[in-house]
Amino acid sequence: MSAGGRVAPNPDWLSPRTAVWVFLAFALAYFLSALVRAVTATLAPTLSAELTLSASDLGLLAGGYFLGFATTQLPLGNWLDRYGPRRVIVGFLTLAVLGCAAFALATSFSGLLAARVLTGMGVSACLMAPLTGFRRWLSPATLLRVNSWMLMTGSLGMVAATLPVQWLLPLTGWRGLFWLLALLLILSMAVLWQLVPGWPSESASGAAAPAIGYGQIVRHPFFRQMAPIGFINYGGMVAVQTLWAGPWMVRVAGYSAEQSAFGLFAINLCMLTAFWLWGLVNPHLVHRGLMPERLIAWGLPVSLLVLLAIVLLGPLAGWGMWALFCVSSTFVSLSQPAVAQALPPQAAGRALSAYNLVIFAGVFCVQWAIGLAVDGFGLLGWDTEASFRGSVGLFGLCCLWAYGTFLQRYRQPSHRAQD
Repeated sequence: MSAGGRVAPNPDWLSPRTAVWVFLAFALAYFLSALVRAVTATLAPTLSAELTLSASDLGLLAGGYFLGFATTQLPLGNWLDRYGPRRVIVGFLTLAVLGCAAFALATSFSGLLAARVLTGMGVSACLMAPLTGFRRWLSPATLLRVNSWMLMTGSLGMVAATLPVQWLLPLTGWRGLFWLLALLLILSMAVLWQLVPGWPSESASGAAAPAIGYGQIVRHPFFRQMAPIGFINYGGMVAVQTLWAGPWMVRVAGYSAEQSAFGLFAINLCMLTAFWLWGLVNPHLVHRGLMPERLIAWGLPVSLLVLLAIVLLGPLAGWGMWALFCVSSTFVSLSQPAVAQALPPQAAGRALSAYNLVIFAGVFCVQWAIGLAVDGFGLLGWDTEASFRGSVGLFGLCCLWAYGTFLQRYRQPSHRAQD
């Protein structure tokens, strides 16, 4: 397929009506997975007070979710390509239900951490399953649109994890909140099983093409081009959105817990709007021949400038600056469907899962590393404000390196290799 060219209809593509219902079924599950992912930022003051958690403990607790998420990605890709999205996502969500229940019952930091790892494993199919199916069921331009709108649904889940959770806490407590999440996940499993189409057998779908292993995927030039920004820039955006924007607002900008919850609400509302807009314009950009890597090369530097401004402003950098950073980082979200389209459809699950492993390994590393850096600078005698500014500065330098690596590969004449 040539860039920007028209594609002949495919018999595997869903009708518009069916595609909408399938999207909504997957969107419910991804909404809940994003809510579960982001809720630790809102609960951070409560958990810190109740269990006396340090900054590195918070980073490890939030990162534990992504550690569990990352451990499943490689087998997940194989299972998605073989068994299809419906069977795989319903099976995985069973683990998420158990993880939420374990979190509600936990009485120690180690119990909370184990529950978060289990929950991360359980929801790890909530984005990869729909994207694998959509790679086969939808046209390339529509794939870019629904990718952005799935991420918009995730942002809606993160919005729900802020002020609504803050309002609900006095009624349910954080333990009751996780019991409620477990029940909602069970509901989403039933909806998925009812609405998502089945998957052709491996013999019917893969006989005409040789199997593509993870080694070939990782060695693919386009995958290598996108890997550094996926690990650091994309992973760092999620790390900030789901954890470190909250502690910065409280400990550097002087927000109260309620003001911090509002700030997180506003950040995620901005992200929701950004992904909705990406979904609207992506098909038009594809038809004009504007490839995702070109948009990333132009747009991602804005996020680096915003990070520099945050470090320089210190206490004056509130939720608005963090919202600007996250929104300007959404250019890198275009890398995910681009990786899937750079490889054949029968390898979509493995390609997406391999790249998702890169992203969420980055989230885990960045979340924990920022916490370690904050504590480490504190041991050197730096005050809280200086420790946070120094940690964000180090993160910014890593983002700059990753973007430079991407740009170097992008400028090579054969930066997008043939399949």
